Amino acid sequence: MTKIEQQTLALVGGLPIRTKSWPTWPRYDKGTETILIDVLRSNRWAISGMYNGKPTYERRFSEDFAKFTGVPYCVPVCNGSAALVVALQAIGVGYGDEVLVPGIVWVACSSAVTRIGGIPIMVDVEPDTLCMSLDAATNAINSKTKAILLVHLYSAIADIDGFVKLSKKTSVPLIEDCSQAHGAKWNDQYVGTFGEIGVFSTQDSKLLTSGEGGIIITRDEKLFRKISQLRADGRMYLEKPPVIGEQELEELGEVQGYNYCMSEFHAAILLDRLPHLTEENYLRLENATFLDEMLQNIGGLSPLRKLPQVSLPTFYHYCIRVNLEEFGNINIDLLRKAVMAELNTFMEPVDDPHNNNLIYNPLISSRTSPEHKERLNPKQFSLPNCEMAKRVSLVFHHPLLLDSSLGMEDIAQTFIKIKSNLKQLKSIQNDMERK
Repeated sequence: MTKIEQQTLALVGGLPIRTKSWPTWPRYDKGTETILIDVLRSNRWAISGMYNGKPTYERRFSEDFAKFTGVPYCVPVCNGSAALVVALQAIGVGYGDEVLVPGIVWVACSSAVTRIGGIPIMVDVEPDTLCMSLDAATNAINSKTKAILLVHLYSAIADIDGFVKLSKKTSVPLIEDCSQAHGAKWNDQYVGTFGEIGVFSTQDSKLLTSGEGGIIITRDEKLFRKISQLRADGRMYLEKPPVIGEQELEELGEVQGYNYCMSEFHAAILLDRLPHLTEENYLRLENATFLDEMLQNIGGLSPLRKLPQVSLPTFYHYCIRVNLEEFGNINIDLLRKAVMAELNTFMEPVDDPHNNNLIYNPLISSRTSPEHKERLNPKQFSLPNCEMAKRVSLVFHHPLLLDSSLGMEDIAQTFIKIKSNLKQLKSIQNDMERK
């Protein structure tokens, strides 16, 4: 046995594999500080502020992100949840309308639907990508379905070609949620550009972040006009700049809008960090590829499958599916804690399926109509692949992939050490079961 294999696990008092810190997130530099100071001194902190003779950072970022993704229109909003709400409203989802949502994802995808009176229909996922199953979605569509919310999850991209065909065949609009896939490509085209609308979150943990924020992109001018007004109380930018000291927004009122505007501080951070996104994505890809090879050699560990059309994968979370039989049938949460102890880092558990998720309970919402309670009950949905993913999956947050190759070796060595000392974990599990 090697020295590592003989060591006591850190969870039971041994020395951890990793003692140095990991790369931190979010990242910033002098340029970020400079651009934030410029906003501070500009006397215009929001697009609803008075025109000062310069384009807003919000407008500058929206133009840059549109160019980056290759679409004509981009509208920033205050957060990813607002992006979902506005996108759903823009394509006409309303009271009682059904929206297909993957059964395992962050709860905002379902709660955004209920916020506007819609009914989320939970759809099971593919076991090897954890993205929405095309077959399950096809079976779930009916005359009440008004949208498909397709989420690219963790490090996988859903079957875009299949869902585009399904959308066209059924005339049900496709919204791509790319909140975990900034900069990913499918057949050399950026995700978020295949459906009617693409949405992104720029929350603190995301690959492109401003702390909080959201982005909506589209190729459709009519949708752009609706989206712009939906996020700004029925207003949008004037075609020509106004006189300095006057507002730059025109009141149109073509839709009932609300205030979901992004602040100038958030937009400035995104404008500064966007040029770094591609380089960071390629570094994560390089490290993830190296880690894939090492973990597969250990046995019992497999990353999410990348469909052949994925020309540039991204990694919001690096997801590992564990063959628990090869790891002594240890409970996945105990295994997660053992890995955390060895690597000196926090690991979130995989999202709970929406049919058994503590923080998704539309039945207790004051917005829920009594006539829709039966349709909104998440317990009615069968999600076996989602439930299996919860039992067998571990996820690392993406900053670990910004480390050197030595960091990837630390991760691999951790699993070698744990696999060689399963008796120590089995003892802990037995004690827990007896209690």
